[in-house]
Amino acid sequence: MINKKLVSSFILISSAALPILSIAAEDIVLSAPNLHIRTLAASCAACHGSNGNALAGNAVLAGMDKNHFITQMLAFKNGDKPATVMHRHAKGLQVNEINQLAEYFSAQKPILAISPKAQKLQADHD
Repeated sequence: MINKKLVSSFILISSAALPILSIAAEDIVLSAPNLHIRTLAASCAACHGSNGNALAGNAVLAGMDKNHFITQMLAFKNGDKPATVMHRHAKGLQVNEINQLAEYFSAQKPILAISPKAQKLQADHD
């Protein structure tokens, strides 16, 4: 059973903190289309980094020109651009989703990533 004192404390703290932070319900709730595109964009993060800020080796999507993004994705989708996995991802997207992803990634701020230096492992751990 949930402790009534704990619940009361949570309600009290929440009611005091939310007005201070100026957070309203409409600020928290995402529209369905926005949530859908953010979910699709999150699946890109495995290779292209959070919000499109990839580490070395993959394309940085953050701040990418919308038309360039669309051209590349349609080329993957149509099989005109060779790829290891991107053609499979692009084929699963509708054209309107590609357009919305282009809008999303173009609005993201590129962040210069600093990759860690390669380390040489030693066989001797003494």
